[in-house]
Amino acid sequence: MALNGHVLRVAAVGDVHCSKSSQGTLQPLFARAAERADVLVLCGDLTDYGLADEARVLARELSGIKMPVLGVLGNHDFESGHAEEVCAILGEAGVRVLDGDGVEIQGVGFAGVKGFAGGFGSRALQSWGEPVLKSFVREAVEEALKLEAALARLRTAQRVAVLHYSPIRATVENEPDEIMPFLGSSRLEEPINRYGAALVVHGHAHHGAPEGRTSTGVPVFNVALPVLKALFADQPPFRVFEIPVDAGPPITSPPSGPAPTSIATRAVEAAAP
Repeated sequence: MALNGHVLRVAAVGDVHCSKSSQGTLQPLFARAAERADVLVLCGDLTDYGLADEARVLARELSGIKMPVLGVLGNHDFESGHAEEVCAILGEAGVRVLDGDGVEIQGVGFAGVKGFAGGFGSRALQSWGEPVLKSFVREAVEEALKLEAALARLRTAQRVAVLHYSPIRATVENEPDEIMPFLGSSRLEEPINRYGAALVVHGHAHHGAPEGRTSTGVPVFNVALPVLKALFADQPPFRVFEIPVDAGPPITSPPSGPAPTSIATRAVEAAAP
């Protein structure tokens, strides 16, 4: 698709949890996103149990979408031990699944990883004690390193980080305190800040907050489907971000009414009407 005035429109949603019975239920959502955007980004938990049959249903739901589709896997996509097959099926359908790599689309770079858990800030789990805990922390560190490498390889002025787990606590607020350490890791925040990402989108926190910022002000949006259904109760649940290709901060597009507002000021509802 052609750029709209040197702006790339990115539609984002996560946690669609496609199951064997989802045939026909997701296609309308994707079709409306295609009307509003140039790129569709899927932020993990693409399937419900990580089954090949679920991936085939999702591939059929996406088959009519004539725009680039990219995304990352989520924890549900690993549940049955067939993550590689899920990736292959979606790849054959034209979905670019990112895992520590990046892709440039019309002048905007996208870096993606699943991410991992571990908690945030001074209360993040540290690599100390039993081997199983050290292994847990190592997984979080390795995901952060993959994100760093992906961002570093991009040569675009504007970079978008695509995750499943959150890099900040702010977008998992409202979730029970007991599960917050399992919803993300602040280890993901450091490479985002270092490489000056324009925008971060993630899922996973079904009852989290819709948006927040990293410590350096990078806007972070929780686009988990349940969050967007609550936020846009009378509209198709996805968000659209307009990213200037040359320079400047990304903006979110309202369904109608006033002109889009810079994320640097405040976020505006971006679901399709």
